[in-house]
Amino acid sequence: MKKLLIALLFAPLTALASGAAVHLDKVPDVQGNKAALQNGAKLFVTYCLNCHGASFVRYNRLTELGLTEQEVKDNLMTTAEKIGEPMRVAIRAEEARKWFGATPPDLTLVTRARASENGPGDDWVYTYLRSFYQDDKRPTGWNNTVFENVGMPHILYELQGTQVLNHETHKLELVKPGAMTPSEYDDSMRDLVGFLVWMGEPGAGQRKSLGFAVLAFLFVLFGVTYALKKEFWKDIH
Repeated sequence: MKKLLIALLFAPLTALASGAAVHLDKVPDVQGNKAALQNGAKLFVTYCLNCHGASFVRYNRLTELGLTEQEVKDNLMTTAEKIGEPMRVAIRAEEARKWFGATPPDLTLVTRARASENGPGDDWVYTYLRSFYQDDKRPTGWNNTVFENVGMPHILYELQGTQVLNHETHKLELVKPGAMTPSEYDDSMRDLVGFLVWMGEPGAGQRKSLGFAVLAFLFVLFGVTYALKKEFWKDIH
């Protein structure tokens, strides 16, 4: 009886944490593609940094994507004066609360934070950015099939165009094309999500390369050790 009461007590919290199952599209991995990551950085600074910060990443780390400090200063450094400063949000917190009802979250770790039983966080963000549709019932005029009743407007609609939700098929339909074709928009969102993944752990590539090097060294060391073992024990066997 006691276990039943505990289960009933925490049932609402469990349901809230699990959420409704949502189909997520797999985002292509671009972590080894510096051109794609540079394009993602450009998209982030142009469309995201106005409302969302990336305060755990400093502008000078963007040089790890193959850019020079001068290129970063000229093209990407919009919310700081010194290249060693963090990528702070452009909008002031009080203005954001007034316009959106809440302060937009920092996106440095968004792909990690969105990981769930439905799938990886980068797949969630990739699907989310492609799933906005026009909804006149919402204050912003937009809704999202991945994040129902989202407060964020579709800031990328000029690129993607306008989608509507077919309530019979439950599928999104493009009714007004944007500046990009659907495939071009998908590629751009792939690059943007790739940059968000990189921001979550800029040293991931170096860590993985070091890991492979260590494994290769251990493999060679095992061969040498085994050969020495056979040499030392050959007279006994």
